[in-house]
Amino acid sequence: METTETFESLVRAEFTPKTIFLNTASNGLLPARAVAALHEAALLRAEGRPLTALYEDVEACRAGYARLAGVPASRVAAGASVAAHTGVIAASLPAGAEVLTAEDDFTSVLNPFHVRGDLKIRSVPLERVAESVRPGTALVAVSAAQSADGRIADLPALREAARAHGARTYVDFSQAAGWLPMDAGAYDFTASVSFKWLLGPHGVAFLVVPEDFGGLTPMLAGWVAGEEPWDSCYGPVAELAHSARRFDLTHALFSFAGLRRSLDLIEELGVTAVHDHDVALADRFRAGLAALGHEPLPAPGSAIVSVPGLGARQPDLSRAGIEVSNRSGNLRAAFHLYNTPADVDRLLDALGG
Repeated sequence: METTETFESLVRAEFTPKTIFLNTASNGLLPARAVAALHEAALLRAEGRPLTALYEDVEACRAGYARLAGVPASRVAAGASVAAHTGVIAASLPAGAEVLTAEDDFTSVLNPFHVRGDLKIRSVPLERVAESVRPGTALVAVSAAQSADGRIADLPALREAARAHGARTYVDFSQAAGWLPMDAGAYDFTASVSFKWLLGPHGVAFLVVPEDFGGLTPMLAGWVAGEEPWDSCYGPVAELAHSARRFDLTHALFSFAGLRRSLDLIEELGVTAVHDHDVALADRFRAGLAALGHEPLPAPGSAIVSVPGLGARQPDLSRAGIEVSNRSGNLRAAFHLYNTPADVDRLLDALGG
């Protein structure tokens, strides 16, 4: 656990934003150490030097994410997008299987099930997911934190309901990993991108699977999915990896080079400390909104705040050097470790002006 002083000094050393950046729900800022690693990775390619270190970065990222997720590294697959991971899960379901989802969840969590065309997709409000699991439900798929408004799913209730009815669980932690403590091992499948709260470059997404792989087929497997990757470059893979690496996609090496250092930073700071910092700023914003006569959508305990009716202010705020998002007419602000109370107050002043 970092002290407040150490937390702040680490953050100051790593981030030099030129704007009031309150848009981590879209993408996080890169820390200086990640930028330096990306530069060095590019030089390796430019100068024709061996890329051995970049392959080592992949395994370091797998191990680092596993520690954050609370699972063994053998359960973590490294891919490129949540949609691809969802597609592998969707392909494993028998025709006619029922998938329970939250209404208006992020598309990457939903669409691969819909395009199958032969699954029963049932969507209910997020707050009713747990109570809506029933006999015959094959899979419950939901985001831990909703992208649009930051609402946090009641994951323990969902897990217990799924167990009671023999359903599997799939949780997308993309808007949670890095600020919300997670226990990926409590669910059958989990996934997350790394370019938001984990502060990495685009191009990496992790999938956590059960020790027995949960009935998934590595349908996207290439040579990196072999137990001996460098012996699996030609012809069909003779022996798939004995771990979740059998679900890996070809690695975007530069992205892993940067992400390794970003994951190191999150681990040095501690997710609990990041959580407390982020949520305190979000609560400060909520209190300030109330003073201005605005009521955000309810998302208690979330680092994401969405305010109805203010989304149209986004372009003007951006011109003023304040970065937020417009989501369906709602202004969405997302607070992370590089934000300060002064950033919150600047946004409130702009909204009140």
